[in-house]
Amino acid sequence: MSKQFASHADLEEKVVSFEKLSDNAYAYTAEGDPNTGVFIGDDAVLVVDTQATPVMAQDVIHRVAEVTDKPIKYLLLSHYHAVRVFGASAYHAQQIIASRDTYDLIVERGQQDKDSEIGRFPRLFQNVESVPEGLTWPTITFEGHMTIDLGNLEVHIMQVGRGHTKGDTIAWLPEQRIMFAGDLVEYESTPYAGDCYFRDWPQTLDRLAAFNPEKLVPGRGPALKSADEVRKALAGTRSFLTDLYGSVNNGVAQGKDLKTIYRETYDFMKPRYAHWVIFDHCMPFDVSRAYDEATGHEHPRIWTAERDMEMWQQLEG
Repeated sequence: MSKQFASHADLEEKVVSFEKLSDNAYAYTAEGDPNTGVFIGDDAVLVVDTQATPVMAQDVIHRVAEVTDKPIKYLLLSHYHAVRVFGASAYHAQQIIASRDTYDLIVERGQQDKDSEIGRFPRLFQNVESVPEGLTWPTITFEGHMTIDLGNLEVHIMQVGRGHTKGDTIAWLPEQRIMFAGDLVEYESTPYAGDCYFRDWPQTLDRLAAFNPEKLVPGRGPALKSADEVRKALAGTRSFLTDLYGSVNNGVAQGKDLKTIYRETYDFMKPRYAHWVIFDHCMPFDVSRAYDEATGHEHPRIWTAERDMEMWQQLEG
């Protein structure tokens, strides 16, 4: 292969930041690696996205313990992807919350996704042997909207539309206007769109913008600490998606094959987005999904470790 598969060349350890957004909200970020959100009430803590392994989760747990003695009672899964959920066992939380759509995706494709992602991201699955057998299962599911009272702090948990997956879930503090958006929003990081809904995602971003967040933790990238930064992240995510899907859709309309469309779309996107984290990793997956959607496949096909390698060889071999 002309390029190493997925993120196999990504070996540099990232510097972790644990930033206070308010007395009740913290952002755990790592220079474009998957982010974790922390919400602290008078009685309990809710953690959004658990990191990829229990060993990696221990760093989150340690940092939470430095700022509060309240127990981590709740975990929220913003979606089903393995890098977000397989640290869950380390927290010994009372409840694991996810949307019903996320639960359904775990049933349908959770094991295949686990096997696929571990193969793609060697560095992100540090001490992968610490991941328990089986899958991370929610203990509470919801449809639409629910709230969790952490003690004088209500966290609103919502689905606002399909985007990165069909189960995407946000956490929102309305009085403080602080949001954890998961991978619906990225900042200076390439959106992974291999399981997405390209036609729906921009409208979902519009719904997020309507909340008028003043601070936002994206799925990847630094915590955004002003309304201007939030608007920039929303606009950047939207531009990437519409640019990529527009290029692919035009290629399909002209009757071009997937490999030709991939090369043309990569060359079109590179000048503007190549400096974003995991650009080379994401592009083959993103273009493959865009091609499927543009050719009439509404729902994402399941990625398996075998399909990953076949696709990569076809497009990058």
